[in-house]
Amino acid sequence: MAKKRRSNPLALAVLVLLFERTMHPYEMATTLKHRHKQDSIKIRFGSLYTVIDAMVADGLIASRETLREGKRPERTVYELTPAGRTEMREWLAELIERPAKEYTDFEAGLCLIAALPPGEAIELLKRREARIGEAHRASREGLDRVLGQGLPPLYLVEAEYRLSQMEAERRFIRDLLWRIDAEGWANSPAWNALHQAPEKGPEPEG
Repeated sequence: MAKKRRSNPLALAVLVLLFERTMHPYEMATTLKHRHKQDSIKIRFGSLYTVIDAMVADGLIASRETLREGKRPERTVYELTPAGRTEMREWLAELIERPAKEYTDFEAGLCLIAALPPGEAIELLKRREARIGEAHRASREGLDRVLGQGLPPLYLVEAEYRLSQMEAERRFIRDLLWRIDAEGWANSPAWNALHQAPEKGPEPEG
């Protein structure tokens, strides 16, 4: 029977953090925020303890010690188990190696775009391209700012990937707008026929 692969990226993030060193949950949350991982992983920090409890039950991590600093509540420090190390490596290797089909909202919109009138579709695409440009500039400035604070680029390589995706999407939209104009898509009978006003039927008899 094939092994069921975990699907919660927060769990993988916890395994990776504990691979680096032992930590308590508050330190895990602080480290993820400091590295801006919430920009790439949907992280609900309120569910962190639930994730940790599940991995303890599965034998992937274990409690190492409980600490108390002054009047602060006790904090349990966790460590990675051998099983957790194996799970982390296999899971991470699969994510890096194997391309997976991702169903994005934009792709869903594109596959149904003919349901919009040509003029409206063109205007919406132009707006999206402009918004992506603004987001790209903001992300680039934010990345440069964080890198300037001394965080190693390795810990922000996903931001570079995200920027390259934005650039690729902008190029795609520009090319699509060019084709719609150059190839006459907006004037095609098939597209415009979908948006012709239906003929009025006979008035109902009173």
